Amino acid sequence: MASVRERKGYLFFDFRYKGVRCREYTRLKDTRANRKRMEQVLRKIEAEIELGTFDYAAYFPSSPRVNKFAAASQESASSVQAVTAGRTAEAGEETPSFSAFVEEWLHQYEVTWKPSYQDKVRDILNKHLLPAFGQKRVGDFTKGELLDYRAKLAKAPSDSQRRALSPSRVNQVMALLRQILAEAADRYEVTNPAEAIKPLRQGRTEIDPLSLEEVKRFLETVDPTYREYFLVRFFTGLRTSEIDGLRWRYVDLERKQIHVRETLVKGRHAESTKTTASERYIDMSSQVEAALRKQYERTGGDERAFVFQSPKGGPIQYNNLSNRVWYPTLEAAGLRRRRPYQTRHTAATLWLASGESPEWIARQMGHSDTKMLFTVYSRYVPNLTRRDGSAIERLLAAELGPAETAGMVLGDDDEEEA
Repeated sequence: MASVRERKGYLFFDFRYKGVRCREYTRLKDTRANRKRMEQVLRKIEAEIELGTFDYAAYFPSSPRVNKFAAASQESASSVQAVTAGRTAEAGEETPSFSAFVEEWLHQYEVTWKPSYQDKVRDILNKHLLPAFGQKRVGDFTKGELLDYRAKLAKAPSDSQRRALSPSRVNQVMALLRQILAEAADRYEVTNPAEAIKPLRQGRTEIDPLSLEEVKRFLETVDPTYREYFLVRFFTGLRTSEIDGLRWRYVDLERKQIHVRETLVKGRHAESTKTTASERYIDMSSQVEAALRKQYERTGGDERAFVFQSPKGGPIQYNNLSNRVWYPTLEAAGLRRRRPYQTRHTAATLWLASGESPEWIARQMGHSDTKMLFTVYSRYVPNLTRRDGSAIERLLAAELGPAETAGMVLGDDDEEEA
């Protein structure tokens, strides 16, 4: 088994390649950090060896084994080319294991992803896909097997307290598996059985926005230190990562606009937003402007500084703020428990209830179109306004005058005949 070993205080690689035991020495001292670095490299070497893409000279250009392996490769090159030309990997043993392929795939594509997406992919792989399929070869997957796996994800085991995954989460797991197998199918000319599997039907997104009265109660109850932070959240629709990553350089108090340009996710700063449409300008209401001017007295002066900061001056810690401020304030105000993300949904429903243009609201929210407004938010407007149909009543009354109801109600037979 490949390993990182030590000799006379220095580390070396110990692995097998083409049936030969290889020891490659380094000048790295035996420290914990150096071992970790070398173990990461060794995992890549093992994955490439299994995939058949390992280049000895690329890793160890000064090794005497480079010429030995190069000569052996040249002797068999012509015969290998003849055998593999136009050939497909019809048998599972001709393809690498899922874990080995994933290691290579991550190495090649992870650099193009945002840190938050890297975490999401790693989470799905480590919790679901690698435990289930790690040793299976990428050419051995069948549609029936994948359907069984999807059903298993969607059902909680009877002998466990674990809850079944939501349809949305199941679709995320299967989408990543489909993506990986599609790449394997392209490289090894095998079929991708996941391609024909449709996503599970997802129910309508359920949201729980606060009413304007509830927002008022929350702001009256919350610690004054955080009042401006939550007021801005309630009336701008900013995502958690967007408001936590907001810097003064992107706040224009004269033009009354917020430029959503950067984000902060799990303490990591990103110089880009969730999507292209998410980079946007948000118009401030007078309430938001006043709150930001007050906040400027606390944290303003340096355009690079975060608008909202922790008590120690660092960036907002999402989990800490949620557990120490958001949920206790809801309880103290006598409000139903909700996730902090409901502040975004609250902004959307309040805008709709006030009669703002859907196109304008979509731009404020960072949506590419108005579809989500009509499928998710609009049904909450009647609950907020209690004026179902009153808008058309006012329009008709203004244009046509009061309705003439005299003589319009049918009475006895004589009136009906008349």
